Amino acid sequence: MNVGVLASGSGTNLQALIDRAARNELGPARLTVVGVNVPDCVALARAKAAALQTFVLDHRDFKNRNSFDQALLAALRARQVDLVVLAGFMRILGPEILAAFPQRILNIHPALTPAFPGVHSQRQALDFGVKVTGCTVHFVDNTVDAGIVIAQAAVPVLDDDDEETLRARVLAEEHRLLPAVVRAVAEKRVVVEGRRARVLGAKPVGEVLRSL
Repeated sequence: MNVGVLASGSGTNLQALIDRAARNELGPARLTVVGVNVPDCVALARAKAAALQTFVLDHRDFKNRNSFDQALLAALRARQVDLVVLAGFMRILGPEILAAFPQRILNIHPALTPAFPGVHSQRQALDFGVKVTGCTVHFVDNTVDAGIVIAQAAVPVLDDDDEETLRARVLAEEHRLLPAVVRAVAEKRVVVEGRRARVLGAKPVGEVLRSL
């Protein structure tokens, strides 16, 4: 399965995928291309350092969201991408791309959705006073961070946490969860039934990371 990763920032989740691929831990998933919308982002440098094919589509160069989406879709199709992974990609995908990749676009969100969608999820968790947060890998749809949940990892919120300490612990779980789900999807072990997704072979919550 050819995987196209889209990113806008530091690319640490991209690096997690690169590292797993280097250890042959992504199963039949093959990192094919990395696309970015910020020309000087660190994610692009990470992709080039790993000798991955890349492309840059600066959204500021397009007159509207639809024209950007059309160019992005053309770039993904030209590289024969089967699965799209959003790894810190700060653009909302339009209906044309969603229709082209039905249940073939994954996103990693630093919260236990449907809680705390959008940006600043750690700040939201701290402001709300929750005792547990985490990260979610979900299929992308026309909502914001509310697509069908595939897998989640829980992270306790400590009494002395601030945004940075909480973000670091959540990010560590993201780096484990995203590659595991990419592999499960590539191995066709993710089954969707209505609004619920099952990962075949997964153990109960608490052991899901090891079983994925």
